[in-house]
Amino acid sequence: MTWHKSSYSGGNGGDCVEVAEGPTTHLRDTRNRDLGYLSTEASEWTALLAAVRVAS
Repeated sequence: MTWHKSSYSGGNGGDCVEVAEGPTTHLRDTRNRDLGYLSTEASEWTALLAAVRVAS
């Protein structure tokens, strides 16, 4: 997996979310990488982001 800092993680001093995108999207906390990650279908991740944009 190729991880990158999520564009939704502001410049908050290292408290970031990393994302590995593909058919399945993986999410992890940069401060706790060794604890694993959450996985979801890419379509569900896209739907969540759309819902957050509407609520903002």
